Amino acid sequence: MTAPGKIWRAGTLTYTTGGLVLLCFWLLWGDFPWAMKDRAVGPSATLLIKQLGVSDFLYGLIIVGFPNFTNTFLSPAISYISDRHRGRWGRRIPFLLFTTPFIVFGIYLMGLTHLLGGWLHEGIPALPEHHAKLIVFCIGWILLDFGATLSASLFNALANDVVPKEVLGRFFALFRMVSLAAGMIYNAWLINKVENHALEILFGVGTFYGIGLLSLCWKVKEGEYPPPEAEPPLPGGAGKKRTLLLRVAHSAADYLRQSFSLPYYRWYMAASAVASLAFTPVNFFSIQYAQKLNLGMDRYGIYLVITYCCSLVISFTLGILSDRFHPLRTGLAALILYAVLMFASFALMADAVYFGVLFILHGVVSGSFFTLTASLGSRLLPHGLFAQFSSAGGIVFAAGSMVMGPALGKTLDLLHQDYRYVFLIGGFVTVAAIGLFVKIYHNYLEHGGDQGYRPPMPE
Repeated sequence: MTAPGKIWRAGTLTYTTGGLVLLCFWLLWGDFPWAMKDRAVGPSATLLIKQLGVSDFLYGLIIVGFPNFTNTFLSPAISYISDRHRGRWGRRIPFLLFTTPFIVFGIYLMGLTHLLGGWLHEGIPALPEHHAKLIVFCIGWILLDFGATLSASLFNALANDVVPKEVLGRFFALFRMVSLAAGMIYNAWLINKVENHALEILFGVGTFYGIGLLSLCWKVKEGEYPPPEAEPPLPGGAGKKRTLLLRVAHSAADYLRQSFSLPYYRWYMAASAVASLAFTPVNFFSIQYAQKLNLGMDRYGIYLVITYCCSLVISFTLGILSDRFHPLRTGLAALILYAVLMFASFALMADAVYFGVLFILHGVVSGSFFTLTASLGSRLLPHGLFAQFSSAGGIVFAAGSMVMGPALGKTLDLLHQDYRYVFLIGGFVTVAAIGLFVKIYHNYLEHGGDQGYRPPMPE
């Protein structure tokens, strides 16, 4: 990954090869509990909430729609503030520290769904027990979502700030490998135990997350940043009192103007969002599909372990390909392959045997797309406003997810849970993503391409 004796630079930071390896160690150490949280909490939440007898529509509303609703305003706010923050501990780490307790206690509370829900029902007998448990679950989900939404855009922004750009593709491939390892651990040994041991599993995940993130924030050091841009002037002249509400309003207007004024970035955000949404149908309803086919969670977990093993083997090679050929080209190739797979899956899906093979292929190809495009934002977005533009893209994705999650759930309710249609829907969304990726590739070439790319800057 590195050349001996070479000096690596990321902004004002410089590393020897040994220093770069140490940086990667601490970032990957922090990424492992982060990945375990991502890999474990989502499936565990699905199993917990389905135990409470909710419909697919309500599931889509809570698990898919609500987090993306909060993402539309929380992520932009923290990203805008973080890009402009200058402090002793950097511009990302203080905010990562702030979000950690919310995530930890949210995971704890979800693990206590059955215990506290039972107590709540005993205290309020008129409240049905499954409603009481759903209330406890949702409170924990809200706490977790608040912390996770705030921190999600900052974690990659930290890596973008401290990792040299020459190795970003390979570095994000290592991130991906750590995430896959976490997924293998969870699905090999824990997923089939969630229904009976959610408390122990989620308490372990929450504690591990807290330890890992605190370690990362302690050991990783940020560099110096240029002074932030001056805040836009308030109407009425400099003498007018700057009330908090007015400052927030003008900061929001500045955020929206900078992020969405240029068509170049609007196309980029649309392409990134639609590509991510293409994988949503299968990802969010695969557990329900497996249960309808009478597959136990142990077998479902084995399918995921096989998926992650395959992805783990190829991840670093994909990172090298991304660095060499550019994530736009490699991501487009992955989308084309995924579209073919989705339409073939809809035609072939008939029983549990086909489900296993096609589900594994879905995981490998969709995972390859994320590995191949992990450094896309770092390659296309303005460095000084990276977190802001990333969060603006998150708004577009969140808006699409808020519609797609409940809409998918309602559609599947109307189709009497015929989950075969998640493949067909995923295929059509992928075709749209391919068209958008072709558009932003042409835009990339118009702004210098491989030889002289310069990201356009908003006024």
